[in-house]
Amino acid sequence: MTIRVLIADDQEMVRTGFRMIVDSQPDMEVVGEAADGAGAVALARRLRPDVCLFDIRMPKMDGLEATRLVAGPDVADPPRVVIVTTFDMDEYVYGALRGGAVGFLLKDSGPALLLEAVRAAANGEALVSPSITVRLLEHLARPPAAPAPPREQPTERELEVIRLVARGRTNEEIAGELFVSLSTVKTHLGSVHRKLGARNRVEVAAWAWESGLMA
Repeated sequence: MTIRVLIADDQEMVRTGFRMIVDSQPDMEVVGEAADGAGAVALARRLRPDVCLFDIRMPKMDGLEATRLVAGPDVADPPRVVIVTTFDMDEYVYGALRGGAVGFLLKDSGPALLLEAVRAAANGEALVSPSITVRLLEHLARPPAAPAPPREQPTERELEVIRLVARGRTNEEIAGELFVSLSTVKTHLGSVHRKLGARNRVEVAAWAWESGLMA
């Protein structure tokens, strides 16, 4: 399956660079480009890409608002949004992930991490630049309000999976640490998403930190 990617950045040089990186991969293609947030929202709704790469500071509408409009909690079947920016301020990171983004990268992260983030997003996983992960988790550990209670209490095994997700482990790493198969991990994650009402790994991790599970 080819991963269809939309790029939104107000700098043409950045868009060109991202396009070259993405189009160099046999399993990816850039289906559209936008130079501002309003254009990004319009293209995302019309083209329905698998993954959107959004900058934060753009004319007409910033990337955080664009993310909320195309991938927020009220959007059915949203694309996966990865924020790629030079600004790693805590409020941007937290706002992007809370707005529906599944990844947050700095523009100096390099091509390999960008491609990894696109593939992770397409697979329903999350990737945050390593340089800001610790700050993000510390932020999540001090939430402004308690999270909503789960629809159904996770089992002890599912809580183990949640803790590992919150620590940034991949499915393969979780399987190795718990001595179970990859398919078992995916089954547990599916159950966790349903019980927590979480749409992705970021929301699972947020629940873990906000609920005090990681204390």
